[in-house]
Amino acid sequence: MRYAFVWLAAVAVILAAPFRAAFASDLIPQDILDRMKQSDVVILGEFHDNARHHQIQAEAVRALQPKAVVWEMLTAEGAARVNRNLISDEQKLAIELKWEELGWPPLEMYLDIFRAAPDAPLHGALVPRAAAHSAMERGAAVALGADAARYGLTVPLPPEEQAARIADQYAAHCEALPEEMLPQMVEVQRLRDAVLARATIEALADDGAPVVVITGNGHARKDRGIPVYLARRQPGVRVFVLGQSEDGRIDGEFDAVIDSPPAEREDPCKAFE
Repeated sequence: MRYAFVWLAAVAVILAAPFRAAFASDLIPQDILDRMKQSDVVILGEFHDNARHHQIQAEAVRALQPKAVVWEMLTAEGAARVNRNLISDEQKLAIELKWEELGWPPLEMYLDIFRAAPDAPLHGALVPRAAAHSAMERGAAVALGADAARYGLTVPLPPEEQAARIADQYAAHCEALPEEMLPQMVEVQRLRDAVLARATIEALADDGAPVVVITGNGHARKDRGIPVYLARRQPGVRVFVLGQSEDGRIDGEFDAVIDSPPAEREDPCKAFE
């Protein structure tokens, strides 16, 4: 009888192991995970080409098992076509999403995020090039359309914030853009933030909470990005924002920041030479 009990206990341990592995995290402190689990929306920032950042995102998604995932990198049409079978085939997934054409880092970096909650509906929030050009030429409000006022895009930014954003765009583009283009780039950023927020609100309405958002740190930040628009549209939504830094380098405000070594990359300013 004693041996039977030991055998049953061993079986229980084996069966329980995958469950524990699915919810354990080696990269995210427990207190941060606990705060994520108390939120309706969890925004996971990143440096796009840092593989460790994507590992951390995948661990968060695996732990949260969200009702939906919003992706900065996917078009709405592409996201709607993704399912468990497609996620299992990297090559087919890349083709279906037109991943290489969109210019993101290798899909391999993001695969674990897709596979961490393979049955969760995906919502794409990628701003089409035509809409981005429209924002540059006529402003974010015109590019977004009917919802512009509800997201605050019809109101100019305060002068100090506008100046700070222009300075950030100047630095981000290696001080190479003509001065007249910088306000246009700010408008594109505002449009992308609003579109990400709109997709998040749609995901909450369609699928429920929690919703996870996969996006760059610039869109995630609490002082300018998606949370600003969410607070305007749905002030009662509980939002947690994770920023991911490289050797302590990150701009903006976040609920928590996890630091990682910098990715190996060529000097991005070479493209402007």
